[in-house]
Amino acid sequence: MDEYELAVGIDLGTTYSCVGVWQQYRVEIIANDQGNRTTPSCVAFTDEERFIGDAAKNQAALNPVNTIFDSQHKMPGPGPHMMYTLGTGQALSRVSNGRFSPHHCIIYSINAFFGPDMGSFSLWLTSTLGFGASYGSKIEDFIHHPFYYFLFLGYLLSLFYSWASRFLLHKGFLDSISGVPLTKRQCFLLIAAGSLSHFFLDHLFEENGHSSVYTWILSTGWWTSRAPVNPDAVVVVGFLCTCLIVGFIFINRVKSLKQFTKQSNQSVRLIIIVACLYGLWCWSQIYFVDPRRAAVGEEADLGVLVFLGIYFFLPHWLCIMSMNEKDIDMEKQLPH
Repeated sequence: MDEYELAVGIDLGTTYSCVGVWQQYRVEIIANDQGNRTTPSCVAFTDEERFIGDAAKNQAALNPVNTIFDSQHKMPGPGPHMMYTLGTGQALSRVSNGRFSPHHCIIYSINAFFGPDMGSFSLWLTSTLGFGASYGSKIEDFIHHPFYYFLFLGYLLSLFYSWASRFLLHKGFLDSISGVPLTKRQCFLLIAAGSLSHFFLDHLFEENGHSSVYTWILSTGWWTSRAPVNPDAVVVVGFLCTCLIVGFIFINRVKSLKQFTKQSNQSVRLIIIVACLYGLWCWSQIYFVDPRRAAVGEEADLGVLVFLGIYFFLPHWLCIMSMNEKDIDMEKQLPH
């Protein structure tokens, strides 16, 4: 390199960052506007301005939600994903008397553990091999996603998993309480459930709690101090919560004829209806009313309801939908 040519390097560290310039055969670290040669890796935001470095670090205690520091790409590894989904599968198997079989548990947990991470694995593999990195990046964008994963790959994977279920049962490697392998429909539901459960843990813990999903949840409860009391909210929220409790008691009142399945379905419908009305109220106050008002208080109820609905209740409902029927025609079992 010619002695008059310059090269600039930036070290974005976890705690501190610095900028260096190569000139006259040596590296010189450039001082920031405060005369320091290192700058805290910290940024913060308010409604009026943006803070970087020391200024962001100094106000972190007063504005913790909108201050980002010590940022690394942290998320749960394979162990928590596997233990969470296998534990959930065992609970479903216990309460369903085996209708959620070991085959269900395996497919659910594999797709929660490794499924969407196939995109990240493809990016790592192409980067390691030194070619095709751009294709690996595109694959990651399409696969490492809670919905794209099973929409793009769900059908093909369901064909493979249904074959694998039949093979494992026929060879005696993995038992099924009902004695029948999983169908393609059951496998597809478990693939979707596994993908959503994967991102349930990721969104909770990745990026030190500053993921885009978590940030949106917090934005639905934007008040930095105690929110003013909205009389409309007291009436609406009180009415909806009362309807939920009273409706649930009415549906499950003592009857001479026990109809557990019917009562359970009615209770689920009641919860969904009230949750939708509750979310619609919160949405109207945050995004429709001008100026926006506190839908409940300073709580982020809209974000929490949407998050739980998509990443917690939906995958469990898909698992329940994939269960074997109570009365399975034994003639459908595999031939010995």
